[in-house]
Amino acid sequence: MVEQAAPGVASVVGQEVPGAGDGRRGRVLAVLAVVLAGVLAFHRGVPNAFGRVGSLLESFLPWLGVIVVLLLVLALVRRSAVALVAVLLPVGVWVHLFGGLLLPGAEGGGRELVVVQHNVSDENRDPAATARALIEAGGDLVALEELVVPQLSAYEKALAADYPHHVVRGTVGLWSKYPLTGERAVDIKPPSITEGWSRGLRAVVDSPYGDVAAYVAHLPSVRVGPGGLASERRDTSAELLGRAIAAESVDTVILLGDLNGTVEDRGLEPLTSRLNVAERGFAFSFPASLPVARIDQVLARSATVDHIRTLPATGSDHLPVAARVALG
Repeated sequence: MVEQAAPGVASVVGQEVPGAGDGRRGRVLAVLAVVLAGVLAFHRGVPNAFGRVGSLLESFLPWLGVIVVLLLVLALVRRSAVALVAVLLPVGVWVHLFGGLLLPGAEGGGRELVVVQHNVSDENRDPAATARALIEAGGDLVALEELVVPQLSAYEKALAADYPHHVVRGTVGLWSKYPLTGERAVDIKPPSITEGWSRGLRAVVDSPYGDVAAYVAHLPSVRVGPGGLASERRDTSAELLGRAIAAESVDTVILLGDLNGTVEDRGLEPLTSRLNVAERGFAFSFPASLPVARIDQVLARSATVDHIRTLPATGSDHLPVAARVALG
């Protein structure tokens, strides 16, 4: 005896009932989205013990947004409600971390300084042209790294008319429209570097809004190799610089420099825990040919780095950056 199937119920043997797989569709995408959200939200939990994997991840953390977009597109293609809902998690975390950088900066004016930061490269073939490009940015302060003889004299000559006050210590320099006092070198050389090495300076800027302690620094380079991210020297130098800034007696501090790290990188925590980072603008500055990270930084204490942007390429492998710093 063959029972009659209930009306409206499909019972074809060997065939999947239409819609029966909807609950499984997109589950892999959903899992990937949740994992990605976790990595974004808890990137500090990624260990640094082996190959400094955590720092390497944080160096390119904003670019995880590309994976977020890819997952969103795949979820739409699959028409999976489960995947779409799950993708909202990394979208929300990414927007929380980086969405503010996409907003336009506040209108300029009031108690603020415009500052320019540039690693000019010791292989720059046209320092005079580089200097003219930096002048066009209209900064109150200009910080330069990788200053070497005979390029230094070219920068001094080209910048003199617009920036009558300047100080150079080792391979870093600061040019200012306002008088400078208290100029001195800042020792940020890691103990593992035995050769001559001077990459830090400090000077007090007599700005129209009061004294500002300006620091210029060039932290050691990092390398990515089979063993991961080699950043020990950079991290040690950041710690030394952080201590110097912590001991600074002038309330308002502006740090300009090639820090060879992004502000998300925990290796720069001795600085980012003490100083405000830019609130607006990604300003990827390195490498100049295809910028993927901002390692040229402007940080501040008792002041706000309202907006940071890149300037047109010069003869360097870095792009210059300019920022508006609102003083408290």
